[in-house]
Amino acid sequence: MNLPPLDQLAQNRTGLVKAARIYSNVVSPPVMFAVVGLAFGLYALPSWIGFFWAAVYGLLVSLAPILVVLFLLKTGRIAELHMSNTRERNIPYISAILFAAIAYGLIAGFDGPELLRCLALFNVIELSALALINHFWLISLHATGAMATAVLLWLVFGSQAGLIVGIPLVGTVCWVRLFLKRHTVAQVIAGLVLGAAVVLSLTPFGCFIS
Repeated sequence: MNLPPLDQLAQNRTGLVKAARIYSNVVSPPVMFAVVGLAFGLYALPSWIGFFWAAVYGLLVSLAPILVVLFLLKTGRIAELHMSNTRERNIPYISAILFAAIAYGLIAGFDGPELLRCLALFNVIELSALALINHFWLISLHATGAMATAVLLWLVFGSQAGLIVGIPLVGTVCWVRLFLKRHTVAQVIAGLVLGAAVVLSLTPFGCFIS
């Protein structure tokens, strides 16, 4: 029988467990992609216009899904923030896919930065894959997001950025999720593979390459 996550009960959230839980929340995929979106928007258009499009992306792809999860948590429709019960993830996944699709439509329809358009498209594909897998298995969303972020940084900003930022990010995220017993090794590895695969699958269509 699988043991419950170390941080599932509030009384256990002390010391290293508390620190790991806080870090896990800070580097959650919505936060990671909000930062990546800001970097991409300003890189593509280093002005208030780039910031504007990054804000549009961040509000839809990052903030809106977080608000949905918080609403579900407050109304008792999910038991805890990290949703170890896969059935609780259905509404968050569906809403996140819709928000990402809206972001893609707005950015593409109003001639926003290509990098953000590709990033929103990535989010739609990645979240759809995660939602499908979620029906059968608790794949690591954190590992997927961390690996995707590392590969995106490598492709857009070069190998140095990918190594300096990506490797520590991927390593610490995977360690935290395993330490907290939120995922098995297999679930983390599958998340890593999925994150890299979805990003790289878009490069033949001109995304994330110079």
